[in-house]
Amino acid sequence: MGARKRFDAVQPWISLLVRVAAGLIMLWAGVAKLLDVHASVRAVRAYRLLPEAVVPLVGNVLPFIEVGLGVLLIAGVMTRTMAIIYLTMLVVYVSGTIWAWAHGLQIDCGCFGGDGTLAAGTTTNYAAHFIERAEFIALGLWLLFFPRSRLSLDGWLRPAE
Repeated sequence: MGARKRFDAVQPWISLLVRVAAGLIMLWAGVAKLLDVHASVRAVRAYRLLPEAVVPLVGNVLPFIEVGLGVLLIAGVMTRTMAIIYLTMLVVYVSGTIWAWAHGLQIDCGCFGGDGTLAAGTTTNYAAHFIERAEFIALGLWLLFFPRSRLSLDGWLRPAE
């Protein structure tokens, strides 16, 4: 069996793992924020990036978008489109973190809950944060280029040819 055939055989299984991992990341982030939506609003505010009039809207709506995206990724619905949305959200998150770092803000990102404040005497490790986000971006890029996966609604709706 040639390398291409082996890749074609395992790629849908790898994409399944990647799709579920990306979906669980978004689901975890969204549910953590939904458990304390007021903290989600404070975390958005901590970035000092958006006009105050928009902060409550973003802080309240973002968890629902993350949960919805997570569910759709896990289910395998419009996987490539969901990967694009996932990557777009990550670019926005990374841009916000770059903004915070460039402006000397010492905040918790609020990515998986929390209100943006750090424990006394701690500082933000932006480098570690960016490494983690690069890993998340790698998942999205994989799905962008290899959206076909096992156990997906996409596959059920459009069987292999």
